[in-house]
Amino acid sequence: MRGRCDSYVLETDVHFPTDLNLLFDAVRTVVVLTARFAARAEVSGWRQWQYNLNQLKKMYRRVQILRHSTSKDPAKKLQRDKEIRQACQNYLNGSQALINRAEETLQDKAFITICPANKYSSIQKFIDHGKRQVDHVKRRLIDHEKIPHDEKVFSLFQPHTEWINKGKAGVPVELGVRLAIVEDQYGFILNHRVMEKETDEKAAVPIIRATKAAFPSLSVCSFDKGFHSPFNQKDLLKYLTMVVLPKKGLRTRAEQERENDPEFKAAKRKHSAVESAINALESHGLDKCADHGIDGLKRYVALGVLARNFQKMGAELQKIERKSAKKRQLRLCG
Repeated sequence: MRGRCDSYVLETDVHFPTDLNLLFDAVRTVVVLTARFAARAEVSGWRQWQYNLNQLKKMYRRVQILRHSTSKDPAKKLQRDKEIRQACQNYLNGSQALINRAEETLQDKAFITICPANKYSSIQKFIDHGKRQVDHVKRRLIDHEKIPHDEKVFSLFQPHTEWINKGKAGVPVELGVRLAIVEDQYGFILNHRVMEKETDEKAAVPIIRATKAAFPSLSVCSFDKGFHSPFNQKDLLKYLTMVVLPKKGLRTRAEQERENDPEFKAAKRKHSAVESAINALESHGLDKCADHGIDGLKRYVALGVLARNFQKMGAELQKIERKSAKKRQLRLCG
């Protein structure tokens, strides 16, 4: 059995993240949940929660509008920077005030009695998100500090979302999770892997190991250069008789001979066929995950892959039926 392995980005259903809108997401969720249970517990301080949220949104929009200014005049730019800093500080003060009020309410005995444990922990989680985003906005927009990538969160509601740059023309950034698939020579998907915080070269061996366990006859598999690493070239041979994995960069004479082998070149030419399977998955729902949470995403992917294999099976059965019908027609005509 021959296989082809490739990956693509399964997008999550999120808006484009900025420190400003993530802060608003966090505070809005805290306020809505806290106000709901404060009303049931008859805890004061939340009667005007909708008005307070509207005021906070105006502060948020004010910062957005100021930051979109494109004036080149030095004096105007200096004045705009001062206005942005002041608007940011107002936004941070308003956000922090609502977060502080929510923290006080969470200590109220009546509120603790009324609020279910899962909702209480959810409010606390979004308070923590809000505090982190207050820090990020201050550091980036007021102190002009660059936030390290590993400190960033790209969605509060889908925290598994990753910022992925695969270098595609016209698609600088994709927000989602990488998904790797292994397809056989007949177009059926043998295995898939949701790659959480994982790049192609780290997923190659695990997905082939799992595929080989399920399909022992798998002997050859092709990859693109993104899956290359010296470790993969060596370790994949434990599971395959032939690894069609082009090397990045300069090749030694032995590597050139390996990649010039007719069988290697033939498998490499056929590798692009896996894009058809990826396109079919994307066209039938696996371009963006509509489910929530990483468990929901994995379930959504598994069902999507299963549906694709059923579709492929149906197409093959229809092809066989058409051939049989054609033969019957020829017999009748003859």
